[in-house]
Amino acid sequence: MKLGFIGCGNMAQAMITGIIGQNVIPAEEIIAADPASDKIEEVKEKLQINITTDNCEAAKADIVVLSVKPQMYKDVIHEIRDHITKSQLVVTIAAGVAMAQSERQFGKEVKIVRVMPNTPALVGEGMAGICRNEYTTSEDMEKVCRIFRSFGKVEIVTESLMDAVVGVSGSSPAYVYMFIEALADAAVMQGIPRDKAYTFAAQSVYGSAKMVLETGKHPGELKDAVCSPAGTTIEAVRVLEEKGMRSAVIEATIAASEKSKEMGK
Repeated sequence: MKLGFIGCGNMAQAMITGIIGQNVIPAEEIIAADPASDKIEEVKEKLQINITTDNCEAAKADIVVLSVKPQMYKDVIHEIRDHITKSQLVVTIAAGVAMAQSERQFGKEVKIVRVMPNTPALVGEGMAGICRNEYTTSEDMEKVCRIFRSFGKVEIVTESLMDAVVGVSGSSPAYVYMFIEALADAAVMQGIPRDKAYTFAAQSVYGSAKMVLETGKHPGELKDAVCSPAGTTIEAVRVLEEKGMRSAVIEATIAASEKSKEMGK
């Protein structure tokens, strides 16, 4: 099975690294296209895959991943659509680009799987929401899921939920980085060196997330377990509630989802 990437930025490189590392598809069966020849040569040297500056060449693969910016989809699809057949799979990973929109741009029946990944794929801990159009089979879907599981977790959702996925996982690493930065700033204010502050903060967030995933316990239950009566943690929780932390996170996540909807209009 040959895999083609049109666009080879950070997300595409993260995906390719995971795919090769987990032996899902060998490097020699992967081709990436990018008009910047110097950039694509660096990718070849780093990942040992096939490269090209011709998008149509990458579009000949069995599975074609459109890993370009949303605003570039129309032009890229127009360029490659005559090379895409009914037997191929097209994977889209852009926020706000609905499958129906992509189908209209291809102007014919095309198997499309829409995915919303996130940047922690770079370290093998990505999260992706996935859906498919009517021309795509369950077997096709499993092929794509297997690819994305090689660098993180996957949940199948309906397309109506994809904008919400953008808010809760596609964009959310940025919110988490802000939280880590704020924790570290507070530690630095109290005398902890900056490098150690980031380690304390980031490892605490990582460990807490792992607790949620591996114990299966409700986050509220895990939070209560840390809050001793009249202790330091419940005092901090009181302040976070007073400052509206929950409301801010909810409103920010919904704002990201709404922006995704606007981009698709």
